Amino acid sequence: MADEVLVERRDGVQVITINRPGAKNALDRAVAEGVAAAVDELDSSDDLRVGVLTGAGGTFSAGMDLKAFLRGETPTIGDRGLCGITRTPPRKPLIGAVEGWALAGGFELLLACDLIVAAENARFGVPEVKRSLVAAEGAALQLTQRVPFNLALEMLLTGEPVTAQRAAEMGLVNRVTTEGQALEGALELAATIAANGPLAVAVTKAVARGTADWTRADELTAPVFASEDAREGATAFAEKRAPVWKGR
Repeated sequence: MADEVLVERRDGVQVITINRPGAKNALDRAVAEGVAAAVDELDSSDDLRVGVLTGAGGTFSAGMDLKAFLRGETPTIGDRGLCGITRTPPRKPLIGAVEGWALAGGFELLLACDLIVAAENARFGVPEVKRSLVAAEGAALQLTQRVPFNLALEMLLTGEPVTAQRAAEMGLVNRVTTEGQALEGALELAATIAANGPLAVAVTKAVARGTADWTRADELTAPVFASEDAREGATAFAEKRAPVWKGR
């Protein structure tokens, strides 16, 4: 995997780091391919339960690399969207860990994440309208589903950034940490999720994100109730011990 994206495993949690601090972690083709490959590994590996996406050097991402764009590069991966996740998020939970700026495409990557942990110095913005552009890789479509409609429109139509505290008040950010501790906060949250039944976690995400239709929800959840892990969860509770998940 390219040096522009660093990937490591920590006790069932995959940490994906955009590693272009000199360019404020702007998104070019190498970053896009690296993130897409990492989330493919997240979903395909039985040893990985949760992913954490972050940026190196005190910035999450300033968005698309405009210099690379002028060279003909695009940070989209086929029909999967920006970095391969904005239109097709991973099946397993993904947590954004934010220090500093998360702007434009960088902000849209966060909307592909299920949960967000931000440091006090984090700033979130969708400045596309200031350049007579549209936030077409998720923000214009999805932000109204994550925060109250009028607050989403304020961000989208003014292009002005909001602080971590304001984002938390809006319901966009799950947890706010001290500066420099966003990744640790995200890892704590990831560890709590990773301790749960992997089948149940993945299907719960699919139901919550994908459908409000009872028939489809029943189709997704029925195999979980019939799984070995479901029996193990009940048995472990009765025996007052930690469960041992098999992922089936």
